[in-house]
Amino acid sequence: MRLFMFIFAALLPLCISAPALAHSVPVSFADVVIQPDRIEGSVTLHVTDLALELGIDDPHMLFDGGVLDSQHTRINDILHRLRLSPEGGAQLALTMGAISPAEGGDALKIAFTAAGAPPAALEVQASLFPADPLHRTFVNIYEGGELSQQFLFDNDTAPKVHFAGTAAGVWAVLGTFVPSGIEHVLLGPDHVLFIIGLILLGGNLRRLTIIVTAFTLGHSITLALAALDIVTPPAWLIEPAIALSIIVVGADNLMRGKGRDMRAVFAGVFGLIHGFGFAFVLKEFGLPQANLAWSLLGFNLGVELGQLAIVIPLALALAAVRKRAPVVANRIAIGGSLAVIAAGAYWFFDRVQLMGSGI
Repeated sequence: MRLFMFIFAALLPLCISAPALAHSVPVSFADVVIQPDRIEGSVTLHVTDLALELGIDDPHMLFDGGVLDSQHTRINDILHRLRLSPEGGAQLALTMGAISPAEGGDALKIAFTAAGAPPAALEVQASLFPADPLHRTFVNIYEGGELSQQFLFDNDTAPKVHFAGTAAGVWAVLGTFVPSGIEHVLLGPDHVLFIIGLILLGGNLRRLTIIVTAFTLGHSITLALAALDIVTPPAWLIEPAIALSIIVVGADNLMRGKGRDMRAVFAGVFGLIHGFGFAFVLKEFGLPQANLAWSLLGFNLGVELGQLAIVIPLALALAAVRKRAPVVANRIAIGGSLAVIAAGAYWFFDRVQLMGSGI
């Protein structure tokens, strides 16, 4: 993905600067520069897109100062389709500055500023030409004189958040990624069912702690590797493998009997696979490069809190049943394991079918 973004960033300026208003790829660029006391930057719009939006037949007319002056209000409206705001807050007012020809002569560069100290968590969204479903906007965010983050938006892309590389930014990162990790575990039925499968047979505190710790270590390793683009297996491989891990855990519960307890091994090995699944979700946020370690830590901490929210009450409930009615507890373990296997099998075949159809 990072390689794709690099190639995309390198080639798209060539499309904007191509001669004779060639415009094979509809794309705009936004540079957002974070200063200590303000935000400033520019938006670069191809004149073909701009002329079509403004209803001007000849895009070259936009290089005429008089025409630009007459379209000032409408161009300002387009500029404000680059939405900058504190996370979850009101949109910042952008003050439009000078408009000048961009390098290559086929685009206009519109400067802007937003007064006031930048928020620690800056929410960004860009749909500059919503009437064109093929249009893309490439947003570069600079902080401390260096490129900090890049986002690519189309009309359906959800807002992205850039976190400042400051102490406030760290807290903003944790405030976003910890709840996200919790939510992903609690609302992710495959991960929840895997954890339930691991603890259905119960065990003492030491045994359950080893199982949960093994799963934590496993998914933490691959989550970091995938988030850093060191190892990035495809979703068509990982998603069915996650479902298969659920089947294995349920089947082991039924076959283990009085044999050796392999749950910690399964938790660690399959945790490696689940970590890649967590990474798919994490990378959708657009990882903040200035606080990459904190975002990984926050998401992972959220995952652990979500796990504990499942493990602790369920383990206590199963232990209570096992103490008072061992036969009932055994039936719960068997029935629960069968349900785990059935759900895992359904997800496995469904995901294989979806991946095979290219969805």
